[in-house]
Amino acid sequence: MVDGTVAKQKPDGAEIVASMKQAKITAPNTIEWFETCYCPTPLKHERETVYDNYLTDIETVLVEERVEIEGDSFWSFIENRREG
Repeated sequence: MVDGTVAKQKPDGAEIVASMKQAKITAPNTIEWFETCYCPTPLKHERETVYDNYLTDIETVLVEERVEIEGDSFWSFIENRREG
């Protein structure tokens, strides 16, 4: 995910990477993030092309506005795992 291939994916690669850079680890085995999606089934394309390759047990919740999510950076976590 951090090697640039996802970012190049059309039409939503840049949105996926931007969302993952803002994602937070909020509990063991749990990350939370906000993502804009216009699919009738939320994150359908994103899951088929990216998320289901990396994540399990994905739950989506429709929200009216974004709030600050407390936690550690998921992006830093996956960058560190890639390096080490």
